[in-house]
Amino acid sequence: MVLFLVKYMPYETIFNIFNSGIIVFWVLLLVFPQRGFTQKIIVYPWIPLVIAMGYLYFLSTATGTFSADFTSLGGLTEMFQNANPRGVAAGWLHYLAFDFWVGCWMLKNSQEKGIKHLWMILPMLSTFMLGPVGILLYTLVLLIQKKLFIKPT
Repeated sequence: MVLFLVKYMPYETIFNIFNSGIIVFWVLLLVFPQRGFTQKIIVYPWIPLVIAMGYLYFLSTATGTFSADFTSLGGLTEMFQNANPRGVAAGWLHYLAFDFWVGCWMLKNSQEKGIKHLWMILPMLSTFMLGPVGILLYTLVLLIQKKLFIKPT
């Protein structure tokens, strides 16, 4: 069934499902952090695994030759300038998967350390929108709360 849908569904639709669907899971992390379903999400990276399947789909269906020089800014710039839509979609899903995984880790870690959820809203929103900025903000929260080096009980 899934293969049938992937084969006959426009790739833009598949991308939109991933791109819009992740918002639902971020809302769960932000609004319902203690609910059972959310706890299942943060215990194991189910959602990033699903996104990884989309990532593989876009990588495997991207047309043209893929070459990239990851050793220079010029090489990376050229790669992005020459990318086709499916290659760009793969790159975006890469961000979605890793940012969400980091958000899950931050929520789980904050709960283990007893950080009040209100302190987590800005770091998590920043992780969703700005990736590494959220990690920096979470580290600041841990420092302010004096829980950076405290092991969970």
